[in-house]
Amino acid sequence: MRGFLMLFAGVMGFTSALRAEAVLLVSVSGEERVARFEIDETTGELVHGEGFAVNGAPGPMAISPDGRILYVSLRSTHRVASYRIENGGFTPLNEIDVGGSGTFIATDRTGRFLLSAYYAEGRVAVHRIEEDGTLGEEVQTIETAKNAHCIVVDRSNRFVFVPHTGPEKIYQFVLDENSGRLSPNPGGHVDTSDSNAKHEPRHLWFHPTKNYAYVSMEAGSEMGVFRFNPERGTLSPLSDFIPTLPSDFTGDNSTADVELTPDGRFAYVSNRGHDSLAGFRIDATSGEAHSLKLPTTPTESTPRSFNIHPNGKWLYAAGQGSGKMIAYRLGDDGELTPMQTLDVGKSPAWVQVVTTPVD
Repeated sequence: MRGFLMLFAGVMGFTSALRAEAVLLVSVSGEERVARFEIDETTGELVHGEGFAVNGAPGPMAISPDGRILYVSLRSTHRVASYRIENGGFTPLNEIDVGGSGTFIATDRTGRFLLSAYYAEGRVAVHRIEEDGTLGEEVQTIETAKNAHCIVVDRSNRFVFVPHTGPEKIYQFVLDENSGRLSPNPGGHVDTSDSNAKHEPRHLWFHPTKNYAYVSMEAGSEMGVFRFNPERGTLSPLSDFIPTLPSDFTGDNSTADVELTPDGRFAYVSNRGHDSLAGFRIDATSGEAHSLKLPTTPTESTPRSFNIHPNGKWLYAAGQGSGKMIAYRLGDDGELTPMQTLDVGKSPAWVQVVTTPVD
C-alpha cells in the first residue's frame, strides 16, 4: 500500500549508496496498460517512459513493505498481478484469479498477506504472499456489505479498516498477522449515517505518527477526522465532517481519494465535479484539520486518484475524465502550484509513485 512506499523511501533517504530511482505509474484502465513516467528528482517534473500492458483494466496498486514487489488489481478480469521491481523495471511474476473486481488492495506490514476490498461484491479477502513475492492461495473471504471501497492496515499491523459507501459504515477488524485471518473487532463498526444527509466513507489514510485517521466522504463532499484507539483498534469521530467545497458551489460533486503528506502536516481530498483538490492543515497536537488559505486547487476533469511523492515536495493528480495528469509543487504552506500537464491515456484510475531499488 502507499504508506509502505513512504516508509521505504524514508529509510533510503539517509544514504545514496542504496541507489534508488523514483518513477510514477498510472493505471490506464481504458487501455489495459500501466503508463510510466520518469521523475526528475530535482524539479519533480515528469517525462514519458515505457510502461507495460496488463491482462485487463488496471485499477488500484500496492507496494510490498520492502519496496521490491508491485501488485496491480485487474478489475475487468477479476485478477491481481505481481511484478518484481528491479533495476528500474517491472518483471512479471504471476497472476491469480480473485473472483471479483478489486477496488482496493494493500499488503499487511509483514508483506506476507495481500488484503483486498470488492465494491460490487461487498466483501473483503486475504491472500497469502509467498517468499518470492508471488501471490498464493486465498486465506479468507468475508462478506461485509455493498460498496466496500478501501482496506487499510494500521501501523501496528493488528487492525484493519474497510470504509463502505453503501451502508455508511467503516468496518473494523482484528488481524492475526501469523495466519492472515481477520475477525470482527469487538468494538463494532463506525456508523457515519445521518438522517439529514449522506456522507459515505470511501478512502482512509492514517496520520504517519499520530493516532488519527482521515476519511474522504464521497456523497457528502467532506473529509472526516477520526481519533484512533491503538489498544482497541477502533475509530471515533474527532469533529464534525469538514466540507471540501467552496460554500458558493452548487454543482454535483463527489469526493474520491484522500492522502496526507509524509510529515503529516497537510491533507488533501480530490473533488470530482468541482474538479479540484481540497487542502487542509493538520494541527500537530489535536489532529484537527483546517482549510488552507487557498482551500481548493483546480485539477483535470474527474480526479479519481492522486499521490504525493515520498519526499513530500510534489503531488501528481490524474483526471479520469480528461485522460491528463497535472504535476504540482507542494509548498511549505501546503499550497499546490501546477508545474506541467501531461497526456496519460483513457480513464486513468490510479496514480502511484514507486521508488525502484537499483542493485
